[in-house]
Amino acid sequence: MTKRITPYREPEASDVIGTVSELFAGVGGFRIALSRSGLKTVFSNQWEPSTKAQHASDCYVFNFGDDGHTNVNITDLVDQHLESGGRLIPKTDVLVGGYPCQDYSVAKSLNSSKGLQGKKGVLWWDIQRLVESNRPTYVFLENVDRLLKSPANQRGRDFAVMLRTLGTLGYQIEWRVVNSAAYGFPQRRIRVFIVATKTRRSSPIRSADAQLIIHESGVLARALPIRRSKTELLEIDLTNPPDVISDNFGGAGIKSPFENAGVYQGGKAFTVKTEAVTPRHSSVLGDVLIDDAAVPEEFWVPESRLPEWRFLKGAKTIERMHKASGESYRYAEGSMAFPDLLINPSRTILTGEGGSSPSRFKHIIETPRGYRRLVPIELERLSGFPDDWTKYSSKDESLSDVRRAFFVGNALVVGLVEKVGSVLAKDIKTVKKT
Repeated sequence: MTKRITPYREPEASDVIGTVSELFAGVGGFRIALSRSGLKTVFSNQWEPSTKAQHASDCYVFNFGDDGHTNVNITDLVDQHLESGGRLIPKTDVLVGGYPCQDYSVAKSLNSSKGLQGKKGVLWWDIQRLVESNRPTYVFLENVDRLLKSPANQRGRDFAVMLRTLGTLGYQIEWRVVNSAAYGFPQRRIRVFIVATKTRRSSPIRSADAQLIIHESGVLARALPIRRSKTELLEIDLTNPPDVISDNFGGAGIKSPFENAGVYQGGKAFTVKTEAVTPRHSSVLGDVLIDDAAVPEEFWVPESRLPEWRFLKGAKTIERMHKASGESYRYAEGSMAFPDLLINPSRTILTGEGGSSPSRFKHIIETPRGYRRLVPIELERLSGFPDDWTKYSSKDESLSDVRRAFFVGNALVVGLVEKVGSVLAKDIKTVKKT
């Protein structure tokens, strides 16, 4: 008989300030961070499309249990929720999600008389439909920073439609592109944070108010301080309906107007390029390493394979061929650090970090014993997860190095979200007292 593995249980908030619904939950980064701020997750959903095995959901259940957790296609889930009259997914103070970046496009073609808002299978619209149904006080989303520049032929269009449609539901929306290393964390991971706050104001925001929100009073300004920009705010008119914005926003060769910080309300957005206020002490890659004696043999790189790693990390020009035309072209790559420097924050962890095969994008470090890859615990620490958080699934099985690296490569930096969660919890507590 197999001995049941005892899961690590992250202590959940005992003095509950507010409640959370978590979409695209992954292995629970949002939940860990917000729980530390006094916010209790009462509903979660994680679904990996195009695969029978649901490893991330199983890992989530192993660590948190299955109370309130679902493992369902998000579109089907929201459909069922709306068909139930809004009873399936509980109304909470906060709705969060790090929705997959490959599916944020808002204007995929579909034959539907409903236009943009009728598009199925595009994840943004599932979020939008749930927000419209449940009306949480706050919506907290995370995505890759290229969201602000999507798609290539209409830079900024997708984000403009998102602002317009979410704003129409009665929200003031802040955004910020954040590099976690700029706030002292040991990984250089750049993401866009989007925080929407329910408001009774429907009038367009004014420049002076936008300036204050972006730099001082907004949720993101208080959680993640920035230097006051000397540049004037850029005003963006988004009063047109979403379908008009989708058809006419930007154009080929036109740069996205959205800078790394901004705020939207009532059909008008203001944006400006900002700079983080970096703490005095910052963590680095070397801070998260375990002792060499505890590193399994398969993570050490044999001397015979080092030339492959050096080649892949080095500058080179590669002959490639266009799939459509068959014509060849030359592709150039610059050099990367070899080995990765322990005195700096790590590069972004990618989903392909696991496995022993040499790669340009995997981390490789040098210690007194030799060269090696990063072990899963070190990857977890770089993103702020507890040690061995991704080690087991709810099916009492150990998860592979490759699978664990995939989880962390898909995850957020927990400590960064915790900073935002602390501000949200403070605001929720203040509102409930009044």
